[in-house]
Amino acid sequence: MLDMCWYCGSPVTDPEPIGRSLRCQNCGKDLRVCKNCRFFLPGARGDCRETSAEPQAEKERANFCDWFSLDAKYRGENAHPSGPAALSKEKNKADEARAALDNLFN
Repeated sequence: MLDMCWYCGSPVTDPEPIGRSLRCQNCGKDLRVCKNCRFFLPGARGDCRETSAEPQAEKERANFCDWFSLDAKYRGENAHPSGPAALSKEKNKADEARAALDNLFN
């Protein structure tokens, strides 16, 4: 399988394991980030499916998580269909849901 950047969908030619300082050759974004991990799950505790992982404050910045593993949805034919635009749309949906929840209690 071909590894892909979580942000722009460009191929990652560096071998695994993905180091903390590794950046996408196309867009320059960090590659060892929560949003590029198979355990990333917005809405879960710390936005992570792995219950043993330490919560990371920045989901789009490099981290030292021992549980990091590239997500299959960013590989080969399953790569994110529209890169940052789709991720931005997902973020907007999450922000709207949080705002609606906050309004319930205010």
